[in-house]
Amino acid sequence: MNFIEQIKERARNKIKTVVLPEASDIRTITAASVALKENYANIILLGNAISIKKMAEDNKLDISKAQIIDPKTSEKHEEYAKKLFELRQAKGMTLEQAENLINDEVYFGMMMVKLNEADGLVSGAIHSTSDTLRPALQILKTSPGTKLVSAFFVMVVPNCEYGEDGVFVFGDCGLNQNPTSEELSEIAYSSSKSFEQLVGKKSKVAMLSYSTKGSAKSELTEKVVNATNIVKEKYPELEIDGELQLDSAIVPSVGKSKAPDSKIAGNANTLIFPDLNAGNIGYKLVQRLAKAEAYGPLCQGIANPVNDLSRGCSAEDIAGVIAITAVQAQ
Repeated sequence: MNFIEQIKERARNKIKTVVLPEASDIRTITAASVALKENYANIILLGNAISIKKMAEDNKLDISKAQIIDPKTSEKHEEYAKKLFELRQAKGMTLEQAENLINDEVYFGMMMVKLNEADGLVSGAIHSTSDTLRPALQILKTSPGTKLVSAFFVMVVPNCEYGEDGVFVFGDCGLNQNPTSEELSEIAYSSSKSFEQLVGKKSKVAMLSYSTKGSAKSELTEKVVNATNIVKEKYPELEIDGELQLDSAIVPSVGKSKAPDSKIAGNANTLIFPDLNAGNIGYKLVQRLAKAEAYGPLCQGIANPVNDLSRGCSAEDIAGVIAITAVQAQ
């Protein structure tokens, strides 16, 4: 059973409700039909019911078990607007602004999660990351003790001997542009916990660089070295090492040659990129050239499960992220 099938099986053990605010997109409706058919999540679709049902019918998709809500005509509209106003009035939001925002499917969906009428939300097929995460942070806030919200991908590489049988977590590939050493250390810690929650195995974290153990020195490498030291001091239980080049991190023979004293080198399954340039390029290279499944960008550090999508995602990708969101909600 591959990674995503295992996730779906876990999701079936305790069915959760996932709200999808992008039901005007056929990929979202297709993914909803998959989740309902395979019975791993209850689904709420947001948008115009007539339009959604027609799109499903035209494409021979069964979404009869989904709940469909139009934020503009919902009986909850006024209640949600007042609650949003209460949450944001200290930041200058007026009731009129809140009423307008609740017409937006993403804001409406976040209020459903906030008020426990849904367990998680998946968006990003047609919305930007900022349009997904801004309402999440405004309404749901961060998890207790969280210092930084970050994003990660679960990468499932076919016929791969590296990582956890080809499964990796890549962080941060979707949110923080140029994290400081302190921020990198938080990304590493959060990513390790995400790996263990979703993969069910011990995380082995590599802090990636173009240098391995001092083979080059610059401000770029020092940032990674400092981040590694911060993590080791703050979270001594974490299995982590750096700075490591990618091949040193995941290829046993190279790790043994370049970093012979490292327990992580050659065995890493959780890869932390030094900035968003490297992370975004890295995951897309693996996705396109290795034909890997890329689930994300998934979010860590928000109080409730909210996950972003790449706008280039497929319906299959969305279906997988629905399952991951349901498991996170458990």
